[in-house]
Amino acid sequence: MTQPVWSPSAARVAGARLTRFIADLGEPAVSDYPSLYAWSLQDPESFWAAVWRFCGVVSGRRWDRVLEGGDRMPGARWFPGATLNFTENLMGAADERPALVFRAESGERRELSRAELHRDVARLAAGLRAAGVGVGDRVAGYLPNVPETVCAMLATASLGAVWSSCSPEFGARGILDRFGQIRSKVLFAVEGYRYNGHSVEVRERLREVLPRLSRLERLVIVPYADHGVTLPGAVSYAGFGDREAPLDFAQMPFDHPLYILYSSGTTGAPGRVSARQFIRRKCHRRIMEYRSPNDPATRLVSRNDEDLNRASRSPAARNRASPGSNGYNR
Repeated sequence: MTQPVWSPSAARVAGARLTRFIADLGEPAVSDYPSLYAWSLQDPESFWAAVWRFCGVVSGRRWDRVLEGGDRMPGARWFPGATLNFTENLMGAADERPALVFRAESGERRELSRAELHRDVARLAAGLRAAGVGVGDRVAGYLPNVPETVCAMLATASLGAVWSSCSPEFGARGILDRFGQIRSKVLFAVEGYRYNGHSVEVRERLREVLPRLSRLERLVIVPYADHGVTLPGAVSYAGFGDREAPLDFAQMPFDHPLYILYSSGTTGAPGRVSARQFIRRKCHRRIMEYRSPNDPATRLVSRNDEDLNRASRSPAARNRASPGSNGYNR
């Protein structure tokens, strides 16, 4: 095949954000994608400084320099001196435009406006704060791909805490192989999930797992599969937090841990991978976005209740958890 299957029209190329980004650079040597790519390799500091400006990254403090120790791997530091918050850079205005559009395997459709997203994230952040969650603490989600997962993750990141999650299809051993490593203070969990037209309850898995999560202080149950399961000491998702609380954003270093991700575990216990607070998602969306301007919502589709985010945290902060036994089980 010598011809591409599809090429954008000239009008579409002219209206693309990448085209606007190139025009805004004012770099004589950059006129198209190949020259932009070459320039990004030749002068990465100028390139990423331009990305930061074009994307309108919100920060509490500007960076001292773009790249420090760029010839070291590992060891290079991006944007040292800058402080920002991942959640603040994702939330946008609290208006009535759709933020999340969710469709479940069952056909259920839900939509959250940006204002509703702000309210839910603020409420959950207040609940996490009241549970003792702060900078560097871990929060886990035993959750499918649902709006509540997004809200819990954003609330966690707003505090400078670290999010991790796994699918509710995992059994007790799979949960413990992951969450047993990270000493989370709060666990968000569904009472069941849907797969291939069936509803599966996970109460017994939770009963087995909870006593072995040594630092857990709070269990928050997210209703999803209509099992109505309650566990001693658990609080409901709807009742967790303060509905009147404002949404504040802890300003963290650029390389502050954001998620804890895991390897597959196919050749041994799953290994942790730290994903740092980084604005590449926002920058990628701002520059490369292909959706219509009339479709601002993030489309959230639950396909066989797949995992939403597997999350991340550096093992260096594991010892930040306060000493003591499992608070949830006391």
